[in-house]
Amino acid sequence: MPVFAAPNDVTTVVRANAKTGKLVRSTVVQNEPVADENLNKMIDRISAEQGIEAPLVHSVIKAESNYSATALSPKGAQGMMQLIPSTAKRFGVSDAFDPQDNIKGGVRYLKFLLDYYQGDYPKAIAAYNAGEKAVDKYKGIPPFAETRNYVSQVSKNLKSEREKQKVAAKPVDPVPAPATTTETYRPILASLGSDGRIYYRTP
Repeated sequence: MPVFAAPNDVTTVVRANAKTGKLVRSTVVQNEPVADENLNKMIDRISAEQGIEAPLVHSVIKAESNYSATALSPKGAQGMMQLIPSTAKRFGVSDAFDPQDNIKGGVRYLKFLLDYYQGDYPKAIAAYNAGEKAVDKYKGIPPFAETRNYVSQVSKNLKSEREKQKVAAKPVDPVPAPATTTETYRPILASLGSDGRIYYRTP
């Protein structure tokens, strides 16, 4: 359950007011997701452990919370991968607002969905948003605007993330060594002319 409208890069976050205890919804505009190096490494490591390509996990996180560990949707989805409490419990998450715990649970769920739909990415991504029952009922991506937009956004994110991975993995061409030129010097010969002068020449 994304907490923001991805096309507009707007993040909607719901938090409890410290004084009143009531839920307060706020909107934040963000141009690019922010994930530091340690977070990226953790996402990549957890993805590898579960046998899921890291670009897919990054794509889902970007669409779900824009890398916000404290994200809370109006429907109660929590944390970076926006796990609803029942899904968090189902995949062994004890603290959905802990980035590592949340990502592990979200990646386990993605792994389950990819296995369930035999590697069909669109169905798995749709099910992550709308649930397996909805995807099974419609035998594919459900006709819900939110789910269709979600699948489209994750697909775009995935293409971008894969390109980033290619660029990062591409070996850097070594700087060519300066060209060395071998100069051949011709000897200079000196000879004494009949006029008593010294003449210089090259062979």
